[in-house]
Amino acid sequence: MLDCLWGLFAQAAPGILSYVANLGLYYTGAQGLLLHCYVTVPGEPTDVHASEIFKSYMVLSWKPPSPRGRAPLWYIIEKCLAGTGVWQRINTAVKLHSPRYPVFDLQDGQKYQFRVYSINMYGSSQASAPSEPIQKVNEDGTELPVGVPSAPGKVVATRNTKSSVFVQWETPKHLKSLMGYYIDGRVVGAKEWFPCNHKPFRHNRFVVHGLIPGESYVFRVQAVNIFGLSEESQESSPIAVEPALATPSAPYGITMLSCDGSSMTLAWKSPKHCGGSKVNAYYIDKRDADTLVWKEVNLAAVTERICTVDNLTEGIFYEFRIQAGNLAGVGLPSAPSAPMKCDAWTMEQPGPAYDLSFSEVRGDSLVILWKAPIYTGANAVTGYFVDMAKKGSSEFVTLNGEPVSHHYLQVTGLQEGNSYVFRVRAVNSNGVGKPSELSEPVCAKALPGTTEIVAGVDEENGDVFLSFEACEICETSKFVWSKNYKPIGDCPRATVSAKGRTSRLTFTNPDKDDLGRYSVVVTDTDGVSSSHTLTEDALNTMLELSYAIRHPVVPLKHSLNYEILEKGHVRFWLQAVKLSPSLSYRFIVNDKEVTSGEGQKISHDVASGVIQMTVDHFTRANEGTYTVQINDGKAKTQSSLVLVGDAFKAALKEAEFQRKEHIRKQGPHFSEYLDFTVSEDCTVMLTCKVANVKKDTSFHWYKEDDEIVPESPPNVMSGACALPLPLFSRKDQGVYKAVLSDDKGKDTCVFDISGQVFDDIINAIARNAGASASELVMQCTPEGIRLQCYMNYYTEEMKTVWKHKESKIASSEKMRIGGTAEMAWMQICDPSDKEKGHYAIEISDGVTTHTRTFDLSGQAYTDAYEEYLRLKAAAFAEKNRGRVVGGLPDVVTIMEDKSLSLTCTVWGEPTPEVTWFKNEQEVASNEHTRVTFDGGKFASLVINKVTTDDSGKYSINVRNKYGGEFVEITVSVYRHGEPIPEPKLGQPKTATPAAQPVLPKSPAPSKTPTPSKPQTPAQSMKSPTPASTPSSTPAPKSPTPAPKSPTPPRSVKSPTPPRFMKSPTPPRK
Repeated sequence: MLDCLWGLFAQAAPGILSYVANLGLYYTGAQGLLLHCYVTVPGEPTDVHASEIFKSYMVLSWKPPSPRGRAPLWYIIEKCLAGTGVWQRINTAVKLHSPRYPVFDLQDGQKYQFRVYSINMYGSSQASAPSEPIQKVNEDGTELPVGVPSAPGKVVATRNTKSSVFVQWETPKHLKSLMGYYIDGRVVGAKEWFPCNHKPFRHNRFVVHGLIPGESYVFRVQAVNIFGLSEESQESSPIAVEPALATPSAPYGITMLSCDGSSMTLAWKSPKHCGGSKVNAYYIDKRDADTLVWKEVNLAAVTERICTVDNLTEGIFYEFRIQAGNLAGVGLPSAPSAPMKCDAWTMEQPGPAYDLSFSEVRGDSLVILWKAPIYTGANAVTGYFVDMAKKGSSEFVTLNGEPVSHHYLQVTGLQEGNSYVFRVRAVNSNGVGKPSELSEPVCAKALPGTTEIVAGVDEENGDVFLSFEACEICETSKFVWSKNYKPIGDCPRATVSAKGRTSRLTFTNPDKDDLGRYSVVVTDTDGVSSSHTLTEDALNTMLELSYAIRHPVVPLKHSLNYEILEKGHVRFWLQAVKLSPSLSYRFIVNDKEVTSGEGQKISHDVASGVIQMTVDHFTRANEGTYTVQINDGKAKTQSSLVLVGDAFKAALKEAEFQRKEHIRKQGPHFSEYLDFTVSEDCTVMLTCKVANVKKDTSFHWYKEDDEIVPESPPNVMSGACALPLPLFSRKDQGVYKAVLSDDKGKDTCVFDISGQVFDDIINAIARNAGASASELVMQCTPEGIRLQCYMNYYTEEMKTVWKHKESKIASSEKMRIGGTAEMAWMQICDPSDKEKGHYAIEISDGVTTHTRTFDLSGQAYTDAYEEYLRLKAAAFAEKNRGRVVGGLPDVVTIMEDKSLSLTCTVWGEPTPEVTWFKNEQEVASNEHTRVTFDGGKFASLVINKVTTDDSGKYSINVRNKYGGEFVEITVSVYRHGEPIPEPKLGQPKTATPAAQPVLPKSPAPSKTPTPSKPQTPAQSMKSPTPASTPSSTPAPKSPTPAPKSPTPPRSVKSPTPPRFMKSPTPPRK
């Protein structure tokens, strides 16, 4: 009713409610919830205290106000010295939203009080209640982690089970709101701790599970409360993980193995729990099946799990029970056996096998073992059948088709995780006997951490052994080794040793008799076992290793060898894999030990394993056998080197050479002998490098003993000298020699350029030339069509091949092959359509073939052929034109009244016409001047009784239809008594053109760029030029009549076609 009224009041008067809240009035229940919604100014914090205190600071904590309102909240902290009441704000620079704050700058030994305000946008609360007086450190200056409990007391660990330990400890002296404990464990010898619990444990005793059986551990404990963890306790004493001692559980599986009418032979299975101590006694009780009174069968303990009970009455049913005993006492008795009738067994088949056990249980296999029947029947047992069924099934499967004669069988093909039961049936000549009792179900699964037997050889003494490390073990466990599943026991052929969880079976003198299957079982475990088959190959391998360990040999990286050193010294050395500082060794030469002394030095280096002997002067007396014998602890070795015959001669020759080389290098010498290089422009350079030279050291080049003086003298101070051989060809073959000398000595280097060396140089030239070769260029000549390939250098010794339509071209009258220093060419003489096609030049350097091509077909061939015909016609005209062969002088000086005869020989085909001129006027034949032309060969101009008027410039014009030639002669006439005038040279002879012969139409010259240096093969391919004649002395000009026929200008040649026409190809590279 009050809640409802309060709600109505809140709706009616929210302003009053706000006012009430501002006054700090709070209510519980519905009123309190309502105030949370409407409160503006927060309440004060509570429980102000120091949660952590250290030497340099403390952490102040408090509880937020309630109600706190809907607006964001922050806090202001004040402090004062205890008892003063003078408060000072300490968080002026920060806006604190968390209910924790570290406080610094507190004086040592002073006690402080603190209070806190809550603040939001509406205002500040009242101050909280002051905290208790707090100081940073106590009186003795030690830290006070306030609230943290003290460390727990003494920790004691005791045995519990085979995989757990019981740990208990004393509670801390100062609990301080203790929440519980954390327990940590550590394997003895390890460094890392592992947690035993992940939540605080409230009691002071704890069982640590999941430990490794047989391993030793130590433990420690920490207390914890809301303020944190205490210091760690002291460690417990080491404890091995073993079960606590108790009496064993009851045996089970009592079965009868034989009965003769007055006694029964019984067998039973071991207790499932031995109680932490070996079971060493069994006690059997019996009773009649129709009574309740048990009677002891044996007063003395039975140590085996088989016993014959005597003094029985035939035909009576008996029950039996058995108790097991160990160090802790006698355990509970087993359940009574099924009633067994005391009737004598007379069957001819054997009785049941017993004591079925398992070994080496893995995911897909196991080994089952059993003991032979006590009752064999009418005849001896010859074998056994083993039956298997899955757990819970009655359908047994016989695992072996033929009876096995031994008492074990390896079963394979199991499904991991499934459980199986087994039984065994004995066989004799009368049949198959009674089956054994069913085995305990066994799961096909390996124990965690299962390992196998390892065969090895001891590195110290060379013993051959089998070793096994158990995944679990207890204090009473023993390692039982067997061969072919028969316990070895005290056998002179092998010894068994155990240390911790590892056991070793060591063979005394292993041989073939030790071959077989070895197994080991660790007793008082959940079936820890393993087996290993020792084969002949494995044994032989281990025997070899054992011999090597017992008779150690110093291993060698390199056996004894030799090397020739710089001064002709010979170093004999070997290198071992490892040497110790205590080694000893000796060198033996020809069965005599040698030591360090004059002429030889012996030393070794332990770090590198090198042992060496250096012979300073190696001579013919050093031929023989060298041996090094090494002793290093127990290890020994020796290595020999036979240095006789050809091997010795080679070593001696090399030593003498190195000795001479050392002497040679004392003066100026060649550090690198003569060799060749080829520059990019195909210049061959003979190069060498020199050393130990000075300014006055001389250097000379020779070829075939003739000195070569290069343009640039050699500069020996540069360390390198070179002789250029430009335009290299076959003429440069020969023996070259470089001589270096000064007052310290002389050195000579010889380089024979012939044979393979010459071929190598040519190939190097071809390599550079081929790389620089231009594409093929076509040029027409009067003889035919020429293909040219320009390159840096060409010589006929280079391996070049011209091809036409992939067929090699041989030089002939039709196809002429040649070249100059700058190009290779191929001339097609008198071309025809057969020569059309694809042409190529191949330049080989012995490795790479450089190919350049030209397609001489189509329009290219047509244009080239027309140009060839035109040039051919022009050359024919040039050859047959009229010309003066000889006989005329350039200048004639003659005395007045003398007769002048100018006679010359002319030639032309057809016979040329001859015309004489004087001062460019034709001369007519008369009495004074007579002109003759005899036989079409001899032309003459005779002037009788010359006068000064006959002085002048005479000329002869010889021409036919192909052209002609114009020759001038200067004639000077002087009077009697006058000095002979100085001859004045006239103008040079010129050729006069004839009518242009009719030639085939030729295409205009190609505009393709012209190669830089065009070449022509012969003089006959040049344009016609006048015969070379000395110039005549010019005479003063005089009027002359008009010429009979036009005379060409002076120095004008007859028309000549262009020298060549280039094919449309790219320019030379």
